[in-house]
Amino acid sequence: MRAIVLSAGYGTRLWPLTEDRTKPAIPILGKPLVGYVAEYLASYGIDEIVVNLHHRPESVRRALGDGSAFGVKLHYVEEPVILGTSGALDNTREFFEHETFVVVNGKIITDIDISEVVETHKRSGAIATMVLKPNTKREKFTIVNTSKDRRWVTGLGESARPLTEEEIRDTTHELFTPLMFTGIHIVEPRVFDYVPHGVYSDIFPVFYGPAWANGEKIAAHITDANWFELSTIPRYLDISLAMMEGANVYWGDNFKAAAGAHIRDSVIWDDVTIGENANLYRTIIADGVTIEPGEHFENAAIVRAEMVRSSDEIPEKALKGYIQGENYIVPLN
Repeated sequence: MRAIVLSAGYGTRLWPLTEDRTKPAIPILGKPLVGYVAEYLASYGIDEIVVNLHHRPESVRRALGDGSAFGVKLHYVEEPVILGTSGALDNTREFFEHETFVVVNGKIITDIDISEVVETHKRSGAIATMVLKPNTKREKFTIVNTSKDRRWVTGLGESARPLTEEEIRDTTHELFTPLMFTGIHIVEPRVFDYVPHGVYSDIFPVFYGPAWANGEKIAAHITDANWFELSTIPRYLDISLAMMEGANVYWGDNFKAAAGAHIRDSVIWDDVTIGENANLYRTIIADGVTIEPGEHFENAAIVRAEMVRSSDEIPEKALKGYIQGENYIVPLN
């Protein structure tokens, strides 16, 4: 089985960490985010992967290489203009026209059992199977409403079956925990009957909506497995700290800290220098940054100011920051 890992987005909410790279190329504890996705797929025998590229495409190529370090064979497909999810499928349809395939967002880290999802998909006979997870915190993710009439689900090892009346989710009155989309789906090649050629298109209005209206069966696989989505700088920091397994500081290559520097709950990339008596708490320090002696930062992401000065514009969705010396500081609170 083949897969496409969606890696073309700008990552505007992660800017300025994405100024010199795309979101899937951002390092998470020394490994590129998209590397986690590649290893995840390879662990289930899905080792031929298409990666679509647009923003800073060279950053993903540098991060993944030919894929052998992550146990996969990669095919890179660049998009001269951004195409959206189903547009990306159209741009790579020659890879997927003949067999069931997997679509995975390139910004997630998870241990969802893909083999169970594939079994759900096969048993249901659906054109597509969406992987859903209870949104217990009611965060701002895509919410999927289920219907007992045509929506089929599997729950934690059960056989595929129609949803019962008691399991219908009432997201309007929040009587039950809503279900959110994880960015993972299993799709049949018939998806291309719905996908237009050569234009920007998103998969929900172009495929899921019309397929549902046409009476197609859309399956849902519900899971409580671990799942992290890294779309904002605060989430990046919180998830990185959660993954440290007891440690509270991660530092990359060529890290130097002078005497008296105090660092807690922080993520430090490569080629970073921390001056004497500097104090850092809950910070992200990007490549090549120097923290001057005695400086204090808390709840902040810091990149080199020259990156921001050379940027065409600050993305509208980006957190606002300020220049201090040779650094650009983004407060996270």
